[in-house]
Amino acid sequence: MQLHRQVGWVLVASLVSACGPSARPETETETEGVVASPLAELVVNGTFSGGTVAPWWSGPNTQSVVENGRLRVNVTGSPANPWDAPMGQDNIVLVNGRAYALSFTASASASVRVRATVQLGAAPYTAPLDQYITLDGTPRTFTFPFTSNVATTAGQVTFQLGGVGAFSAYLDNISLTTEDGGTGSGPVGMTSGFYVDPNSNSANWVRNNGGDSRAARIQSSIASKPGARWFGNWSGDIASAVSGFVTAADTADKLPVLVAYNIPGRDCGSHSGGGAGSPEAYRTWISAFVTGLGSRPAIVIIEPDALAQLDCLPNETERQTRLGLLRYATEQLRDRAPNTWAYMDGGNANWIGADTTAQRLESAGVRNIRGFALNVSNFYTTAQSTTFGASVNSSLNTRYGYTKPFVVDTSRNGNGHNGEWCNPAGRKLGALSQVGGGAEMLLWVKVPGDSDGNCGIAPSIPAGQFSPDLATRLIDGT
Repeated sequence: MQLHRQVGWVLVASLVSACGPSARPETETETEGVVASPLAELVVNGTFSGGTVAPWWSGPNTQSVVENGRLRVNVTGSPANPWDAPMGQDNIVLVNGRAYALSFTASASASVRVRATVQLGAAPYTAPLDQYITLDGTPRTFTFPFTSNVATTAGQVTFQLGGVGAFSAYLDNISLTTEDGGTGSGPVGMTSGFYVDPNSNSANWVRNNGGDSRAARIQSSIASKPGARWFGNWSGDIASAVSGFVTAADTADKLPVLVAYNIPGRDCGSHSGGGAGSPEAYRTWISAFVTGLGSRPAIVIIEPDALAQLDCLPNETERQTRLGLLRYATEQLRDRAPNTWAYMDGGNANWIGADTTAQRLESAGVRNIRGFALNVSNFYTTAQSTTFGASVNSSLNTRYGYTKPFVVDTSRNGNGHNGEWCNPAGRKLGALSQVGGGAEMLLWVKVPGDSDGNCGIAPSIPAGQFSPDLATRLIDGT
């Protein structure tokens, strides 16, 4: 783990100076990572190094003691609800709109699901952060970024341990930080920038074709830029494949972007058809995918097209099965990948409509994760996508009382959408991966130059295979 992670969060820098549908990567300026302002620590005695508990308090059904340099919290009796066995710290100052990060190391004497919050200390107990986690005998470090939606000098950090019987929880290195003078822009990872995949299809092609006249341009405009790696049934041992990728990014102190793409019946059997052979196989696969992530920082896009293509499934039973698998994926990521920001794919700006998208996101468990993704492998402008994302959030808020951050795939949207989706001519690279730009992040999710299938201007190139011709056309917008 990098040294700076012991002293505070680092903002992923904006990687381009201009954003939007007409931005041209070859004229953009990269800044590989900007360290955030100094961090203010808001909790007291989070390491318990002095052997005392105060100012941490114990509520009903809990007893706390410092043991071996960490806090041991014994839950007694059989409290019915999480909040019936709380412990925490008061007098936390929260600023509306400011970005924070709660982190801690925790384990338990039994496998239990408990709750961590940062909240108002009195009714209505509004909680800018309300996170369930699963603990067992292995100490794990959890980090949860959030933006406060309340202003108070009477906030609380709480651990709510009821509803799971009697057990002991062990807590250490509890920290709640915010930037001194922060603007609320929000950290997206404990890293110094987005990760450039050294083994992307474009990078591999450049290495193997150094004498090709196109290689230098593809290297400069595509292979050297941060983008996602896609994982599916071609990835072999998925836990090892994911672990290797995020470990390499972690060693480089960069934030990796991964795509989980293995839902049964993937792509309705079209150009990218395939996926896990059964619901049980998918649960095993996605669980191993999350195992590979561990506690390292990452961004994960969940199952492109799976929600928008629900209608291609033959009956309601299969549709509900798919929704259940997607919910399972969100639960695994929520409970076992504490430093991953996951986004459920929600289609694009002209597919199934904002209200339907919102309903399906809710059914698929988007509440459990960071947010949703738009325009994956498509071409709609950033402006069209962000307008659509706002409409989806309006529907989520109207129907279910919440909104979610979203990200937009800008890998090929520089010239917008021309009515075709499969290797259309005249498309162009869009804005590089960056924080902000109209959405929470703009990301290169689709790998530019990888074919959509045997179609369009690449009638003989299978889906997922890199084409230098497609790549140079995207560079030139031809």
